[in-house]
Amino acid sequence: MPWLFLAIPLALLITFTYIPVGNMIWYSFTSWDGLDQNKEAVGFDNFVKIFTKPEYWQVFAVSLYYFAASFLQMGLALYFATILSFKTRFRSLFKGILFFPYLINAVAIAFIFLFFFRPGGTLDAVLSFVGLGDFSTQWLGNPDVVNYSLAGVAIWRYIGLNFVLFLGAIQSIPGELYEAADLDGANKWHQFRYIIAPGIQRIISLSFILAIAGSLSAFELPYIITGGANGSETFVIQTIQTAFVYRKVGLASAMAVILLIIVLIVTWIQRTVVPDEKVSLAS
Repeated sequence: MPWLFLAIPLALLITFTYIPVGNMIWYSFTSWDGLDQNKEAVGFDNFVKIFTKPEYWQVFAVSLYYFAASFLQMGLALYFATILSFKTRFRSLFKGILFFPYLINAVAIAFIFLFFFRPGGTLDAVLSFVGLGDFSTQWLGNPDVVNYSLAGVAIWRYIGLNFVLFLGAIQSIPGELYEAADLDGANKWHQFRYIIAPGIQRIISLSFILAIAGSLSAFELPYIITGGANGSETFVIQTIQTAFVYRKVGLASAMAVILLIIVLIVTWIQRTVVPDEKVSLAS
């Protein structure tokens, strides 16, 4: 009976996930251009080309901006989730405000911040209003600034997801533990350190994995806002352009396989260094 209920989900998973991944791996060993019916096998030539040409690896430096931003995002999400898990005035309003950006379509967000960052736009107007007009710059046109701008958008865009994950985990902790901590004279910091942080360790680990995968596969915001111009091109944007602009689907598939392997290796390292352990808060 369980397999009967699992049949349709497994069929969909295999059809739309594992079979396409298998095809992608096969394409990575060919020189297919995406149009010809014949797919000439080239062995490991695509992988050798990727590892021997610096232009295919330099774009990974852009991912570092999103990687650093993801940690800031996690810190802010954990802070707000901790504060709003206790009795706070207007906490329902603040919850909605924090989660609202995640509900907006990424394309809409990209166009919003195109106006926000453009010369003479919203950001420049706010800086001028508070007397910081001298700090205005080409937020999307300056290669030294553009990735900071896009990483800031990513923080605003995805903070709601981590906030909801942390908030749900914190609220699942039994309230009796906080009452016992209050009786023992523990302040809010002690409650966070000895109750909240150990109690949501698995969610923090999950968020860390999502942060790594998200920073390496950043695509929507930089592609729509800048198109990868001015030094904002990510590895995924380069992969898409290789496949659909330069018609090198085989090479692009190899790039996608390498990205998949990197994410799996980093995830394995993270799970090895910080394994999931059962935490007993009662002790």
